[in-house]
Amino acid sequence: MEIILMLIKLLGGLAMFLYGMEIMGDGLKQGSGSALKNVLGKLTQNAFLGVLTGALVTAVIQSSTATIVLTVGLIGAGILNLRQAVSIVLGANIGTTVTAQIIRLMDIETSGVSILTFFKPDTLAPIALILGIILLMFIKNEKSKNVGMIALGFGVLFTGLLSMTDAVDPLSESQAFVDILGRFSDMPLLGIVTGLVLTVIVQSSSAMVGILQAMSSTGVMTFELVYPIIMGINLGTCVTTAMVCSIGSSKDAKRTGIVHIVFNTIGTILFMIVMTLIRSMGGFTDLWESIVNSGGIADFQTIFNLVTAIVLLPFTGALVKIACLIVKDDEEEEEIYPEIAALDEKLMIAPAVALNEVTKVAVSMAVVAKKNLEYSLKQLSGYEEKRTQRIVVAEERLDRFADNADNYLIELSNNLETENENRELNTLMQTIHDIERIGDYAMNFDEMAQKMNTEELVFSASAKEELDILGEAVLEIIRLTVEALESNNDYIAHRVEPLEEVIDDMVLLLKNRHTDRLCKGICSINAGLVFMDALTYFERTADQCSSIAMLMLGKTNEEIMKNHHMYLQELHTSGDKSYLAEKENRREQYIVPLENIEV
Repeated sequence: MEIILMLIKLLGGLAMFLYGMEIMGDGLKQGSGSALKNVLGKLTQNAFLGVLTGALVTAVIQSSTATIVLTVGLIGAGILNLRQAVSIVLGANIGTTVTAQIIRLMDIETSGVSILTFFKPDTLAPIALILGIILLMFIKNEKSKNVGMIALGFGVLFTGLLSMTDAVDPLSESQAFVDILGRFSDMPLLGIVTGLVLTVIVQSSSAMVGILQAMSSTGVMTFELVYPIIMGINLGTCVTTAMVCSIGSSKDAKRTGIVHIVFNTIGTILFMIVMTLIRSMGGFTDLWESIVNSGGIADFQTIFNLVTAIVLLPFTGALVKIACLIVKDDEEEEEIYPEIAALDEKLMIAPAVALNEVTKVAVSMAVVAKKNLEYSLKQLSGYEEKRTQRIVVAEERLDRFADNADNYLIELSNNLETENENRELNTLMQTIHDIERIGDYAMNFDEMAQKMNTEELVFSASAKEELDILGEAVLEIIRLTVEALESNNDYIAHRVEPLEEVIDDMVLLLKNRHTDRLCKGICSINAGLVFMDALTYFERTADQCSSIAMLMLGKTNEEIMKNHHMYLQELHTSGDKSYLAEKENRREQYIVPLENIEV
């Protein structure tokens, strides 16, 4: 019965430890989401920088597996290549040792210094819990919420650790336990296998090392027992990673999981060879049977991962080759558009990164829509079947992206916890819809061109000239919109609406002029209908550009976000000097030439 109660207490402490890690990791991710996004976005080909990045990100999100899964997502999105991923894997193993170094606070001896008492886990844990609850419940802002989550997670983690320590304390007096440990000391391979199997079950190397550190409080665990188990724990975490990387991923993503296994396997073999040689030669005789504490366990884990990374860093190219030999390229692999590959579910563990990648590909799709409209307007001047085929392929690409992005963002919304992230997601969904609609209008123009070609319809000379000028204005507003999106520039976004209002005036002017032509018999009825449809699609295209610009400006202006139409109405009637000056310049550029065309 005593053993069952001890096991319940141990598992309960482990549950609290794991939950505390998750809360603390969530708080760190949310508090450093933009920084995490920038670090990953600016990663270069430098392998050393990749190691630092992997260590930093893992220290932040408290999980080497999560870091590698995130890296796999960035590979799928085309942001990272396999060589960069290898360096991040090396760094991730270093970063995962941070938790063990924090837990070593268990070893603090006050030695009569009262201030050190506050840093012992049994004092620090309740302080962290109190601070976390105060920040979460009584101070209502985003920053305090993140800090509160970190503090609360820290407190829960140490409370779980203390519970595990209390649970295993009676083992120090158990002769059966000491005998079992003696068998492990005599068989290092058994220690490796045990560490591996238990880590695969628990799904966390940090938790397993934490259990080891808690058990070290019994005072009966020796170094020769502990070091094989730690190496087995490192092997266990890469098995889990490889399983995750193999699900629905690209070849390079699967290779990343293979690299993690190869890296930790080589490190374990090298360390076992070196340790065996040192011991057989009589080196460090006092080390092997020395009693280890939580600090000693943390130090060995850090040394093991750090030395392995340093030794293998020059051989990243060889690790890549090994992975490529194990996971070979298919002779015929289906092409995946980069914008679809970027919508990788593995990125959802870091919502800020996922939103950033969707934003990037949305901008690239805006460029595709802009080019498609350019092609379709050329069709009105001279129809070509080959150009139609190109337009159709691009339109299918735009539709496919819009559908996939909608589903992806809806699923991602379940992972968002900050107001800023929710606002960014909503803005993205609407922007992507506007981009897709611009692509639809390009198809409409192409279909009109096909109709005119098939029925041998011809615009009058003045109608052609008018459409050319209106087309230039619409291409200009798309160019401005895409430029604003690419540079995330509010100043450029402000220039969209004056041009949109001028385009509305141009459409109204051309409708009146076209009515005059029909009355005079200059244009045929059928060609006239196509002309009027073209005016409608030009106007709607400009409207979508205006919508995108307003969505951009709304991210930093709550009033715009609440009511676009009210903002536009006030803008049109406010007498704003910069707005009026831009509008007047556009009138001179486009409406004046229209008025000079003879009907």
